[in-house]
Amino acid sequence: ATQSVATYPLIFAGGQTATSNPEPYADFFDFIALGDGEELLPEIGLVIEEGKAAGLSREELLLDLAQIPGVYVPRFYDMAEDGSVYPNHPDVPKRILRRVATPMPEYSIGLVPYIETVHDRLKIEVRRGCTRGCRFCQPGMLTRPARDVEPDKVVEAIEKGMRETGYNEFSLLSLSCSDYLSLPAVGMEIKNRLKDENISLSLPSQRVDRFDENIANILGGMRQGGLTFAPEAGTQRMRDIVNKGLTNEELLRGVKTAFEQGWDKIKLYFMIGLPGETDEDVLGIAETVSWLQQECRAKGRKSLNFNITISNFTPKPHTPFQWHSVSTSEFERKQALLKQAFQRVKGVRVNYTDVRISAMEDFVGRGDRRLAAVVRRAWEFGAGMDSWWDSLDRAFAAWGEAIAQSNLTWKYRQIENGEWNVFQETLNVETFNETSVQDSQPPIQNLKSPLPWDHLDTGIDKNWLIADLQRALEAATVPDCSFEGCSHCGICGTDFGHNIVIEPPPIPEFVGQFKPNSTKVQRLRVWFGKLGDMTLVSHLDLVRLFDRTVRRASLAIAFNNGFHPSPRIMIANALPLGASSSSEIVEFELTQRMDVEEFQEKLASQLPQDIPIYRVEEVDLKSPAATQILERGEYLITVAVNQETSVEQWHDWVDKILATEGIKWEQTTKSGKKQQVNLRDRTFELAVVEAKNYRGQDAVVLRYVGSCRNDGTLLRGEHIIYMLEQVIGLEFELLHTHRSKLILGV
Repeated sequence: ATQSVATYPLIFAGGQTATSNPEPYADFFDFIALGDGEELLPEIGLVIEEGKAAGLSREELLLDLAQIPGVYVPRFYDMAEDGSVYPNHPDVPKRILRRVATPMPEYSIGLVPYIETVHDRLKIEVRRGCTRGCRFCQPGMLTRPARDVEPDKVVEAIEKGMRETGYNEFSLLSLSCSDYLSLPAVGMEIKNRLKDENISLSLPSQRVDRFDENIANILGGMRQGGLTFAPEAGTQRMRDIVNKGLTNEELLRGVKTAFEQGWDKIKLYFMIGLPGETDEDVLGIAETVSWLQQECRAKGRKSLNFNITISNFTPKPHTPFQWHSVSTSEFERKQALLKQAFQRVKGVRVNYTDVRISAMEDFVGRGDRRLAAVVRRAWEFGAGMDSWWDSLDRAFAAWGEAIAQSNLTWKYRQIENGEWNVFQETLNVETFNETSVQDSQPPIQNLKSPLPWDHLDTGIDKNWLIADLQRALEAATVPDCSFEGCSHCGICGTDFGHNIVIEPPPIPEFVGQFKPNSTKVQRLRVWFGKLGDMTLVSHLDLVRLFDRTVRRASLAIAFNNGFHPSPRIMIANALPLGASSSSEIVEFELTQRMDVEEFQEKLASQLPQDIPIYRVEEVDLKSPAATQILERGEYLITVAVNQETSVEQWHDWVDKILATEGIKWEQTTKSGKKQQVNLRDRTFELAVVEAKNYRGQDAVVLRYVGSCRNDGTLLRGEHIIYMLEQVIGLEFELLHTHRSKLILGV
């Protein structure tokens, strides 16, 4: 407690999981940021800055942080025997408020990575929060109220972001993009403004009941993306129980619209293990998919295909289903039912979530502070990246051992066997107390008993959650309060604000899809380098980098006429990953003539420093491209050997290679055939340049000129190493490769 603030780090967490139930991880963090961070994080930074200046101790600084609404400091709270969490310090609040902020689309324009990332596009938030009221959905409860972003701000952020980042794709983000009423108008406006730049729009999982021709038009085009809907359940009864607000007619209309607008594959999300689910509901998933296929047929077109993901429902804190329990044995049985049913349905690919992942998710997600020891022990046993298939067996074994050592095996057995099902019991809020599955287990407590997350004020009234659970028992639905009457969940007020729904502007007239301009009036050949950190950027990433550079520089690039039009940017030859170069060649074909110096200046201004431009020259459009006439390459390779040698020895070794007429190398062609090639036929020059110390290792630099053609006739640095080992009989190591020249033929 007496440590100076400058001598220790502060570890904190935020986001959906931390806001939901941080108790299983409370021992690992100094504080937790609850809710939206746009306003909260600057406040945290200010308190820490002032604390450092004042030389506060760790205890004093954390106490100051605990005064910020939205900051939870676990050390100032203890867990009681009944599971409740209460303050142990008089100067901290009994309940910690979740923070709410207005989305800021202008903040979406950030750094553009040089390598391809998972969501490799511009991402703009259009709506925060969801009031649909799906009873299984934690984000829908923890992000209320719903707040629309003004359409003109969205359009401005997208147009500016696309030009400044060079992306050719953008995504509009929201828990339910289709509930952003301005979506068709915003999407069409951007589509029209950037019509000539081959821009595409992607959306996350959408409400199928709002999918229409307007949304199809803004999603379609030359690069039509995937389409994802989430019916969640296979029968109308189950969709009413979970308050999905989706009828069979709406489901069919949305899927049929997609099929008529050109989509031939759609992704659908379903869940099993929902409260009140019967085998008939489970089999209804396969029946629904088969029915959709039968209804979506057209002459001259192949039938509609589906990618289906079947997830296992796990109850989440702060939802009406938070009192329900899962059963992994039931998950396995229901998955088997579906696998058998889908055998009769063609054109469908089905993926199932591993029940072990679901079991761990439920075990930890609704746990209390006792689980901190389990989390730590599981990590020590090797758990991590648990949902990756190649890690799953190891991770599950680690969790099992950690649970056994913590004496919480009884709690995990509840998940295996099913603790209790609210649809199989009489729901009595005051007196419900079901006998436990095993005699050694604590009894199930009533619905008003404390929960490990009750001290977090999310704005949702716990009594409303209980009432909504009762409505689920009756399969009664609750309307979306953004568009209909208030559901009285407790959110709206001073602390959290109110729903903000903006009336949509008129939808602009659609001016047509992108038509690639393939007119070529000028070809420019550019010599550039690839140095420093850029040597670790792959060839495909380099292609993407030049594409974005051209867009940022506003260069009038021509497109090819392929099914997916791409810019006429042609890199002469792929450089191996990790190799550097001072003589790469790339060609650009333009639709408008440009002064060569102006082109070089604009291009260089948008490239990283480690991609220098050496020179640019104009090339006749009728002449062969550099990719066609490339013949040879000059390289400098740094090589080491596993014994002491002199420069003279290296000269002798090189002479022996040059005196050898044939050194065979087996290579595999693109078609998979193996063939023998003579590496000496591809070696035109080979010489010793100098001895040097390379990163603490004695080495020499060899210069060679070898074949470098795009038909696969290449002489790489590893080929030189192979020839040395074959002729000399020692073990050599290639430390670095640098391409110093690309030599073009006539």
